[in-house]
Order: sequence, then structure tokens, then C-alpha cells
Amino acid sequence: QVQLVESGGGLVQAGGSLRLSCAASGRTFGTFAVAWFRQGPGKEREFVATISQSGSSTYYADSVKGRFTISRDNAKNTAYLQMHSLTPEDTAIYYCAAGSIVGRSTTTYQYWGQGTQVTVSS
Repeated sequence: QVQLVESGGGLVQAGGSLRLSCAASGRTFGTFAVAWFRQGPGKEREFVATISQSGSSTYYADSVKGRFTISRDNAKNTAYLQMHSLTPEDTAIYYCAAGSIVGRSTTTYQYWGQGTQVTVSS
């Protein structure tokens, strides 16, 4: 088992930046791939970014490539999502997820956090 807790969400103006954190407890964090997903109002949950266990491989949704950066610090049992150039279209609840392999599907990940709200005003 691993427990995930997201933090760092909030209200930001368009063009601004936020850094989300995903703190893990339980089993060894470094054995899990980690991903960020988001779910906007009235939308399905969508893939944002994922990072391999060692951090050597990262993958992004086209909509965030070049603006968002996923990273992790296994010594601190924490993953991050640095977000720049935010637009109102980025408004969503952002979820951290952990699983045994990297992937873009929600079904890839066995463990989920409760989410953190990101709101981007125009």
C-alpha cells in the first residue's frame, strides 16, 4: 500500500505558475511510477504527465508539453508537477497516482490521492 497526498493547488492568474507536490507514505516510493492526471468541470479525467521509478523517463500530454515539468525526489518520497504559462483551460482537480509501470491510462495506476484544485483566472 502507498498513500498519496497532493498539495500546492490554488488560484492563479493566467500566465502564472504553480508547483504541485505529491507526498507518499507506506511502501517504498521509489518502486512506483508516478503520474499526474486532471479532471476539469464536466470533463473526464485526463493524463497530464508521468515519470518512471528512477526519474529517467518522463512523458507528457501534448496539451502541457513545454509548460509543465514532472519530477520526483525519492529520498523525500515526493513527486512534483511544476506548471508554467497556465491558462483557464488548465483549471481542474489535479490527482497524483502511483503504479508499477508508466502509462497514460487511469487503469495503469493502483493508488490515487484525493486531488488538489487548480483554478486559473483569465
